Amino acid sequence: TFYLHIHPSLGGIEILGRFIKYKWLPLEAFLNFQKLKEMLKKILQASGYKYGINFY
Repeated sequence: TFYLHIHPSLGGIEILGRFIKYKWLPLEAFLNFQKLKEMLKKILQASGYKYGINFY
């Protein structure tokens, strides 16, 4: 079995991925691949001012 090494910088990417998938993407984004790409592009372009993650 092959395991990837744990790298501390991946934590932020994993958290961003979870926020996108479970909080910011609407359900209709999963209807087809083109819609998913469009919604991901909009979210990533708006990250930082419309979409943000607060670490309290």
